[in-house]
Amino acid sequence: MPTSSELAVVATNLGKRYRLGQSIRHDAARDWLADSAEQLLRRRLGARPRSAPLELWALRGVEFELERGDVVGVIGRNGAGKSTLLKILTRVTRPTIGSLRGWGRVGSLLELGTGFHPELTGRENVFLSGAVLGMRRAEIVRKFDRIVEFSGLEHMLDTPVKRYSSGMYVRLGFSVAAHLEPDILVLDEVLAVGDAPFQGRCLKLVRHLSQEGTTVLLVSHNLGTVVSFCRSGLLLEEGTLAAQGAVEDVVRTYVRSLETAAGQTLGERRDRSGEGRVSVTSARVLGTEGRGSLETGEPARFDFEVTRCLPKLQCSFTVYDMTGAAVTYFDSGETSPLDVPFEPETGSRPGTVSCELDELLLLPGRYRLNVALYLEGQLQDHVEAAAFFSVAPGALRGRPVSSAPGNAGIQIPHLWKFEHLPARQRSAGIR
Repeated sequence: MPTSSELAVVATNLGKRYRLGQSIRHDAARDWLADSAEQLLRRRLGARPRSAPLELWALRGVEFELERGDVVGVIGRNGAGKSTLLKILTRVTRPTIGSLRGWGRVGSLLELGTGFHPELTGRENVFLSGAVLGMRRAEIVRKFDRIVEFSGLEHMLDTPVKRYSSGMYVRLGFSVAAHLEPDILVLDEVLAVGDAPFQGRCLKLVRHLSQEGTTVLLVSHNLGTVVSFCRSGLLLEEGTLAAQGAVEDVVRTYVRSLETAAGQTLGERRDRSGEGRVSVTSARVLGTEGRGSLETGEPARFDFEVTRCLPKLQCSFTVYDMTGAAVTYFDSGETSPLDVPFEPETGSRPGTVSCELDELLLLPGRYRLNVALYLEGQLQDHVEAAAFFSVAPGALRGRPVSSAPGNAGIQIPHLWKFEHLPARQRSAGIR
């Protein structure tokens, strides 16, 4: 059991309650005065008193201990309490009951542009964000060149950040937070925006910080990222701690819970995000001639029923294996002349979006898929673990495919050749 000097974060009977429909908080005297004045005015006007607000426990009875230098993935479905946990740790909000203690300097990047002012340049925002995170000006000046070099934004440094892409925001914000040299670094879904080379640099830096004793907490829906970044994991379900331990074990527990959730009617699930102008009501994976069974090398079709057939509707989905690693990705926005879009006059009717494969290249195993719908670049619906399916052994262009070696997920059509080395090459000693 670790001693107190080896601990970085300790949660004890942690709970956070929100009162839905109640916006007044008595965190300061002015809040109490404003609320009292409103109640007095309502009584004098004869207005009906406000109904008692509904209570929502975002966290309840959460207890855990994290050691110094650990890299912890915090996972769970939407609304499980992940972001609330990190906001309590970074003192953005206070717990209702219990405590969450962290020892040392805390650096955080909870959302895009934390501590940034859109009208200021990247250079100016490095100093502003650093100051917000608790760095002294001399410290920022000393680390400035390293921060900029890591972000890779030297060419945009004197441009207002309002002209930055979301990826640029993350790169600069992460660079500032990481170079704070924190004892605890908290990251909430920010690395999903960065490109692959930047994520690689982040992974290298996170490992370095961990070796130096920094404790890292990462919230992400990308289980592959969690497995790559983290050594241990916390699984939250409906505000309670459902599992804690080695990250691979926690991810497997989470995937099993997702498969249980996938048994619900997709259209009735509430663990989804997006604007909701159109949503997915059903997801099916079909094999040859519409059968429910699939084999490697055989044709396959992914069907998604949607609430409205809109002409500019874009559908994308990602297939994951049971370790949480992304295996392949499909996006109707990457068009082909053979695609068949919705007709303009069908805008108000339900319909089906289908993705057809001549050959299923997935190796035998169990898989899940996440699906998302977009309109003009805006996310309308995203459902995690919309469907699970199994792929049985088969044959790919005549070659038997029976199992997945190692962590591989895809078989690529190929041809082997065995040839004798020509005599002149043998005599010359060419290998």
